[in-house]
Amino acid sequence: MLTTEQKPIEEILKYLEGDKDVFIVGCRGCAEGCHTGGEQEVLDIKQKLGDAGKTVTGTSLIDFMCNENLVRMTLQAQEDKIVDADSLIVLCCGIGVQATSAVVDKIVHPGCNTVSMGGRHGEWRDGERCLECGNCILEFTGGICPIARCAKSLLHGPCGGSEGGKCEVHPDLPCAWDLIIQRLTKLGKLDILEDIVPPKNWGVSLTGGPPRPR
Repeated sequence: MLTTEQKPIEEILKYLEGDKDVFIVGCRGCAEGCHTGGEQEVLDIKQKLGDAGKTVTGTSLIDFMCNENLVRMTLQAQEDKIVDADSLIVLCCGIGVQATSAVVDKIVHPGCNTVSMGGRHGEWRDGERCLECGNCILEFTGGICPIARCAKSLLHGPCGGSEGGKCEVHPDLPCAWDLIIQRLTKLGKLDILEDIVPPKNWGVSLTGGPPRPR
């Protein structure tokens, strides 16, 4: 089971600064079991966003957000409401946030932190995309995780060794930061990378963070 905890509403509202219309997505899988992204939590966050002056264009509950195809099919049925939204807030694990980012051309905000997968992984079989790092940073990277998808787990930009959009460590893999820059450029949000993000607290990570050089 993927264990998640909902981010504080103050943090979520900070993510949504400048966004008036929001679409909310929840997960009936692990997030519902953790009481962080099921039906009740979606209704609760909808109320809180409304109280903060936001307009919720619609909501959707997906059985398993770690299944990209299921996310795509479900959200296609809500396309008109998603088009009307400035961004989406997703209440689930990091895999679900990334699955959503992969199928919509909107900024996707993480509403939860993934604390632990308990030794079990999601359904996105073509590559693990969440390392349970505790405080999710997908807000600042266009919904693409540099910790899980960069061979060096670089948090503050590319290493400079990639070539042709491919990783220098594993040349058959795309450079995660190249993907991040491409996506943010496409969405007109490349200025997000100018924000100063505090150093990450690896103490809340299941893995303890990348190995330190000796």
